[in-house]
Amino acid sequence: MDEPAETRVLLVDDHALFRRGLAALLAEQRDMRIVGEAGDVNEALRLAASLRPGLVLLDNHLPGVAGVDAIAPLRECAPEARVLMLTVSESADDLRTALRSGAAGYVLKSCAPAELLGAVRRALRGETVIGAGLSGKVMQAFEPEAALAERAAALPTRGGLPFPSLSERERQVALAIARGASNKRIALDLEMAEATVKAHVRVILRKLGLASRVQIAVLASRGQADSPKD
Repeated sequence: MDEPAETRVLLVDDHALFRRGLAALLAEQRDMRIVGEAGDVNEALRLAASLRPGLVLLDNHLPGVAGVDAIAPLRECAPEARVLMLTVSESADDLRTALRSGAAGYVLKSCAPAELLGAVRRALRGETVIGAGLSGKVMQAFEPEAALAERAAALPTRGGLPFPSLSERERQVALAIARGASNKRIALDLEMAEATVKAHVRVILRKLGLASRVQIAVLASRGQADSPKD
């Protein structure tokens, strides 16, 4: 049997003791390897550029620059990396900033080891991960988008399915976004080029009069929930 593909992990946290415990937990996983540790953003950017990790576990409370403000530059340094926030901050503003900056998810440090490992693996599969107990914060973080629920409830359906203005392929993409799938994951699942997925997303935004993937996700989730079931 082939060995599972190994994910290179970079830990970014200014508490060495916490990093040590996290490293010990991940070292038990046969498919993960800690390749670097950083205590601040500057060190994290340097290591990300040189080590090219597949996963960055990032704290928010760092000296000098907040973790959420480092997400975009980290992804520039290591484009293939999934950045998962692991923090004590339950701030809706931090959650919103993290997700809009491209974080793969947002998990609290108080979570159980099994929850963290599950979140890591879901993030590596291309899903967007929100830690347990933060669902209310998501609605608070995206309160303007939450108003889209009223629009979704009023949407007409075609054949019992939401979004009659979308083609079948566009509807599939919209519902995949609602599940938290990345463009790469959608491309694999629907057997199309990633560039084609991006084109579908642009068309969906235009047809539904939306401005972001988050809005697509909110509208699609509610529209799917409200559509008639067989």
